[in-house]
Amino acid sequence: MRDKIALTRRGLVAVALAGSATAVLPEPAAPEPAPGPLTAPAEEGPFYLDLDLDLQRADIAEGLAGVPLDIVFAVQDETGAPLPGARIDVWHCDAQGRYSGFPGQGEDGRLDLSGKTFLRGSQIAGADGRARFSSVYPGWYPGRTTHIHFKIIDGGTARLTSQIFLPDALSEFLYANLGDYARGRLRDTLNSTDGIALAAGETTRGELREAAGRYVVFLRARIDRKTVRAVPPPPFLQPRGDRFAGPPPGGFPPGGPPRRPALEGAERLRGLLPKA
Repeated sequence: MRDKIALTRRGLVAVALAGSATAVLPEPAAPEPAPGPLTAPAEEGPFYLDLDLDLQRADIAEGLAGVPLDIVFAVQDETGAPLPGARIDVWHCDAQGRYSGFPGQGEDGRLDLSGKTFLRGSQIAGADGRARFSSVYPGWYPGRTTHIHFKIIDGGTARLTSQIFLPDALSEFLYANLGDYARGRLRDTLNSTDGIALAAGETTRGELREAAGRYVVFLRARIDRKTVRAVPPPPFLQPRGDRFAGPPPGGFPPGGPPRRPALEGAERLRGLLPKA
């Protein structure tokens, strides 16, 4: 996999630069504290496990197949000052869209991954408010764009639950060209068609750069220490494999959970490109 990544690196970067508003830049340095927008919340979803510090670790990949990805957080308070000592929990699906720790995974929903811990971890932010996780680039599952879940806990209180969204163009290239991500069909949801990503907005878009043998995604997670930010319930829960995890209160509307066909051709290209 690493040899294949090296061979395709130029193509990956070209696609990411051409088709994404997320820049491939050096990792940002810590700025002087200054007020700025708080990071928007996004739904927790059904696959969070509160493992506390039982799973405190930097490497969450557990040797799984996929393109290596480092996830870097800079946690700040509402003034822009670093927030050392904050706990950051991270979790996301594997290259095939499966979450550890839960049954009902896989294409047919029959894979039981209870007791597994891959692609989950927790760290305490350092003196500069930063923490880095070593992982793999996530795959996808029906109804959602590519994303990484995270939760920021400060003083024993969850201050922010949100998601990082990755460049659509790079995701498209990886899923179409690398066997670890092969699914036999197009993903049905892009950043531009995912209601959760659209509602969260620009503060949840990761800044992507290339490093030796891996990609690095950086997010500045700015929280308000004086408040606990609630996330409204989604219209329906995230899917397990190709199935939705459960109905909303009162059940689904007639015809079952909403599904959308995958965009194709010129319409798909327009969906992948950043909007003006």
